[in-house]
Amino acid sequence: MPEVIKTYVRWVDRVSDYVGFVAMYLIFLMIGILLMDAITRNVIDIPVHWAIEAAQFTLAAFYFMGGAKTLKDNNHVRMDLFYDNLSETGKARMDLITMVCLLFYLSVLLFGSISSLTYAIETGERRFSMWNPSMIPIKSLMVACIMLMLLQTVSLIFKHWATLRGERIA
Repeated sequence: MPEVIKTYVRWVDRVSDYVGFVAMYLIFLMIGILLMDAITRNVIDIPVHWAIEAAQFTLAAFYFMGGAKTLKDNNHVRMDLFYDNLSETGKARMDLITMVCLLFYLSVLLFGSISSLTYAIETGERRFSMWNPSMIPIKSLMVACIMLMLLQTVSLIFKHWATLRGERIA
């Protein structure tokens, strides 16, 4: 494989690891928000109206940010009915087919998310609730994370292609 592809794969893998590492700690933030909500609501009887929505946004960010790392580490859900019995090159072929389908799916998802973000920016979209938060930050994060998942999918396509050629990209 050309050096530019190897560099691309290393760069995307590194970014996916970093974003996944940050996402890992969002669970603790969400636990803290929910704990604070429980204490203020039940112990001191002062409900914090924004806490549940903030926890929902944090969980959404966790899912978005963890996507590329999950792809990179091959920790996603897979039906192993036939896959486990395949050879290394058979698995690479199957993964290439899957990655092309994923590339199409993520492209459609990216198109929709950009459209949704554009709408949120143009209209100043806010969530209809007592807290009334802007939807722009979470939708921006969604677009960025779907882009990273697309980049990671291309990285995986390069890795599987290299496997079929008898090479390995670290």
